[in-house]
Amino acid sequence: METNLVDYLSNVQLGEVQTFENMTIIPVFVSGESDFEYISLSQALEQGLVTITEVDQSGSVPNLKVINNSDQWVLILDGEEIVGAKQNRTLNTSILIDKKSELVIPVSCTEQGRWHYTSREFSHSHAIMSQRARTTKSHSVYRSLLAGTGHTSDQYQVWSDIAALHRRAGSSSETHAMRDVYTAKSEELEKYLEAFERLPDQQGCLAFVNGKLMGLDVISKAEIYKEVHPQLIKSYAMEAILGRNEPGGNVTKAKGQAFFEKVKKSKEQPFEGVGLGKDYRYEMEDVFGSALIFNDQVIHLAFFKNLEVED
Repeated sequence: METNLVDYLSNVQLGEVQTFENMTIIPVFVSGESDFEYISLSQALEQGLVTITEVDQSGSVPNLKVINNSDQWVLILDGEEIVGAKQNRTLNTSILIDKKSELVIPVSCTEQGRWHYTSREFSHSHAIMSQRARTTKSHSVYRSLLAGTGHTSDQYQVWSDIAALHRRAGSSSETHAMRDVYTAKSEELEKYLEAFERLPDQQGCLAFVNGKLMGLDVISKAEIYKEVHPQLIKSYAMEAILGRNEPGGNVTKAKGQAFFEKVKKSKEQPFEGVGLGKDYRYEMEDVFGSALIFNDQVIHLAFFKNLEVED
């Protein structure tokens, strides 16, 4: 692993363990916050600084076009969902969009039963894919990178995971949209949001469901993490709600610290980023991850439990 990321992880500090029902969050803080300024996708869309559309009138399921009309860099996170145009999509990887630029970005469809316009431009759904679906999508993108075929996901697996999400939730959707699962479970998700309030200066979270590691997200700016914290909590909480009957276990801060020590020893492979920066991928026996690094600064770090490996 490159020294800069090892140093970055050495600056990580863990907060006190927070637990609600069968879900545990360990808040993550990083000493020496980055001075690199950028805004979140939700901020950019709400302020009209960025437009996201189909690549052309006909559209292309695995690609969208982003136009950044502003003088600010914009961060889009792996798993963030946008809705509208010909069908809802989610991002295949984290991307830093340059100022005053246009870019084609790799996405996956999160709405199988629609292929017609409901709007010309996309808006933010204020949701990130449920953690299980995000994990399998991210793993398929990693395999695609290893095969030299870019940031492409297994679209059929994404649809299968969303269908499974509906079955587990007992929800339905005319267009098989992931967003409708979140709508069906909105009241229960709200309880988790209230239980896991963001702390001052928090930059990430390490999440466990039923005592088992689910994932980690760390963002270089606390003010940007503030924007995505509710989305991340809902992503993990969806799995907690649907897995309440599974056996659990105790989570301690020491368990979280041991995870970070383990991550430092993972195998690293660099790839070209879709936008600015490099896309680094990491792998160990039961966990894989990614880091978007620009100007020697970690912008977004994410690790996932490899669902293909038994506990």
